Amino acid sequence: MKIIPIAANTFKECVRDKVLYNLVIFGVLIIVSSLLLSSITIGDVKEIIINLGLSTLSIFGTLIAIFIGIQLVYKEIDKKTIYSLLAKPVGRYEFILGKYFGLTLTLTVNVTVMLLGIYASILYLQRSLEMADLQVLWAGVLILVQLMMVIAIALFFSTFSTPAFSALFAFCLYVIGHFSSDIRQYGFSSHSLITQVLTASLYYLLPNFENFSVIASTAHGQLLSWKIFFLSLVYGLTYSTGLVLLAILVFQRRNFK
Repeated sequence: MKIIPIAANTFKECVRDKVLYNLVIFGVLIIVSSLLLSSITIGDVKEIIINLGLSTLSIFGTLIAIFIGIQLVYKEIDKKTIYSLLAKPVGRYEFILGKYFGLTLTLTVNVTVMLLGIYASILYLQRSLEMADLQVLWAGVLILVQLMMVIAIALFFSTFSTPAFSALFAFCLYVIGHFSSDIRQYGFSSHSLITQVLTASLYYLLPNFENFSVIASTAHGQLLSWKIFFLSLVYGLTYSTGLVLLAILVFQRRNFK
């Protein structure tokens, strides 16, 4: 199995490309925010820190997932290294899976360090951690699963399109994925059967990122039910798996001669 070496090499490339430098920016942002907001009541500061921290985590992660994800396959093709790589006993599915898990590992490190930064800020503000603060961890896990979906989307488009179009397609799907309920509601309110069928199809085919919109509720201390957490987790992993399999199928059919 060549998946692990390819994943490890992809992670090293991300490190060389200074992708992880955003951790420094994030850490400075959280620390400065804590100091500037120290004059406000602890409850308000904690809410702002969690909201700011998780939002920054999501934004940074999404940008990395898209802009690095669209380059995963194209860069190898552009540099002609794909020919020497596939000439070795490396399956095309191993190449795709290695690239996917490599970037997923990069973002896992990002999310982990950023969550530690959030917890460090909370600990600095209230001098202790509470059981309710575990909600930040569960929110971080769901954000990571959402990022895995974004990686799968970017990787899928990168198997057959240029980086510019791949980025455009990925951004469009990401934005549309936050309005899934609106699409479904529009279908319910329509009297056209065709419109109802079309919107229902789009609702189930397009990624539903609303399942992972837990930042605001987490910042306000609202508990996330285990049922919602589990269903969102299963949905994200299932959707990501399906897209990666599609990416493998498309990549298998590409002719590099």
